Amino acid sequence: MKALQVERSVPRFAAARVVGAVAPGRGARVAPLRLVDVDAPALPGPDWRRVRPRLSGICGSDLSTIDGVASPWFEPIVSFPFVPGHEVVGDDESGDRVVIEPVLGCTARAIEPPCEGCATGDVGRCRNIAFGHLQAGLQTGYCSDTGGGWSLALVAHRSQVHPVPDAMSDEAAMMVEPAACAIRGALKCQVGGGASVVVIGAGTLGLCVTAALRRFVGPDHLVVAAKHPVQRRMAAELGATTVVEPANLARAVRRATGSMALGDDGAGAGSEPVQRLTGGADVVVDCVGGATSLAQALAVVAPGGRIVMVGMPGSLTLDLTPLWQREVELVGAYAYGTEPALGRRTFDLAFELVAEAELGRLVSATYPLARHTDALAHAADAGRRGAVKVAFDLRTEKGRDRL
Repeated sequence: MKALQVERSVPRFAAARVVGAVAPGRGARVAPLRLVDVDAPALPGPDWRRVRPRLSGICGSDLSTIDGVASPWFEPIVSFPFVPGHEVVGDDESGDRVVIEPVLGCTARAIEPPCEGCATGDVGRCRNIAFGHLQAGLQTGYCSDTGGGWSLALVAHRSQVHPVPDAMSDEAAMMVEPAACAIRGALKCQVGGGASVVVIGAGTLGLCVTAALRRFVGPDHLVVAAKHPVQRRMAAELGATTVVEPANLARAVRRATGSMALGDDGAGAGSEPVQRLTGGADVVVDCVGGATSLAQALAVVAPGGRIVMVGMPGSLTLDLTPLWQREVELVGAYAYGTEPALGRRTFDLAFELVAEAELGRLVSATYPLARHTDALAHAADAGRRGAVKVAFDLRTEKGRDRL
């Protein structure tokens, strides 16, 4: 079958890092990513089934990997060669459309008894992602045994498979996984009505977080910092009360919260100064994960406030003095499981959010596997090109029906 496969190659990852630094997404031209013919992955056990992807999204973590800038933290929890792709809607062996919940926790790894996280349904906190009867891999798409969505077939444990309602389009179904990540981040805010929340970044995650905050949290002030016109338009449609360009974020937060400015300084990691506030937002959700966005979050969050990091960070260099001096909480939001505040599984909530907010409209462009370099370049530059989510379309790939 056809698959986009990543092999372990330090020289090629180094080359991708150089190219990707100049033009994000272009690292695919030199990275150890190749369109190859491989055998479909074998079923690891009786509770596993084969899934044929229809659509598989390209997310920020995929781009970081291909551009060679992903954190070394992931080395022990990824197995090579792997097929990327964890935002997947496809057909299982019975012909039913399904969405994959990609985290490979204790149940998928046949580990008994399960760790504390998996025992409570919080698979994102699994302690065994490198053990059990599978090769290391934090998720489908990073494990050599399971395959991934950038191919014509993968395998999934029955606990990972969610049926798709007949009325839901493939595009909408593919958005369930990123919507689940966004819901986890929104609920980590731990605020309600009357609060002020800022979202930094309005790519796929930022827009899904905006929708999740409006649906499940309902803050009085929901300020979104978005670079591009399409992002600003979508943020407003999805429930933001104020949408601004990143350079105007401090001013918008100051007005929304009645804070005063402390002036411009060089607190940012880049060349642009960051204006600090005496007060600020109750919560800031960082959907970028960069040093500049985190510095901006620290500048506009209120003393004693909370920063929720939803965007995947890398190795960052920035001044954490305000975290200490203003006693700010910094928390991560990764994956999904069961949401204690609502007593429901994140993926069940995600299906509802995708349908209610019509998040399938965020899928802007699709590509065949053979045009993967174009697809990755488009995904890396989606906002400037008037797009949000870019995906691979496997529905018409040759050889699909023979698997």
